Amino acid sequence: MKVKEVAELVGISVRTLHHYDDIGLLKPETTDSGYRIYSEKNLETLQQILFFKKLGFPLKKIKDIINSPSFDKKGALEVQRKMLLEERVRLDNMIATIDKTIQHAKGVIHMSDQEKFAGFDFSKNPYEQEARERWGDEAVDASNAKINQLSKDEQKAMGEEFDQIYRNLAAVRHKDPDSDEAQVAIKVWYDYLNTIGDYSLDAFKGLGQMYVDDERFRQNIDQYGDGLAVFMRDVMAVYTDRNKM
Repeated sequence: MKVKEVAELVGISVRTLHHYDDIGLLKPETTDSGYRIYSEKNLETLQQILFFKKLGFPLKKIKDIINSPSFDKKGALEVQRKMLLEERVRLDNMIATIDKTIQHAKGVIHMSDQEKFAGFDFSKNPYEQEARERWGDEAVDASNAKINQLSKDEQKAMGEEFDQIYRNLAAVRHKDPDSDEAQVAIKVWYDYLNTIGDYSLDAFKGLGQMYVDDERFRQNIDQYGDGLAVFMRDVMAVYTDRNKM
């Protein structure tokens, strides 16, 4: 199949397939005329790539996984299925909370404070292992120790504050990163992070870059507004440079 045919079959852009080729993630055959031709094996690999991508794996990690000599496609499918089932349970719980909230807003039912936040779980950090690898156990353990000292109500309040900060940043994401509105909003995020950890300005700037480089972070952040991850990276870089002067 030619690249355009694959793009139409899968529902992704030709540009995305070209990008996968450029980074060595999915290499089709190339004809003498320069056309990319995708084999059945290429399509199977593409399916694996999209499964992993949907589960939040960054492209670099996907490349490492599928190119590993020990890669077991059947085993990968079983793991992917398990992860998707877990995600379905989480989403079902959140959908149920949304449905109840709609009925509550209409005055049909009354929701308790506990019911309003059913399905939300801020006690687990899906990126903790990566944080350990990037910044070391000591920094992560220090942050976890602070959070674990809080009561459940305090942890819930922290989760709500986290959510509001991201919503406030999303609201100004169309502003210039150097604008006063953007810089005030990002300072709130910097101060918040330092209530649960110890972030230097350089670490803060590096974290912003990771929001864009790591697809899992980017997808999660962009749920609050398209382009928010890139905006935060740029605002965090300006904030760092300003405050290091």
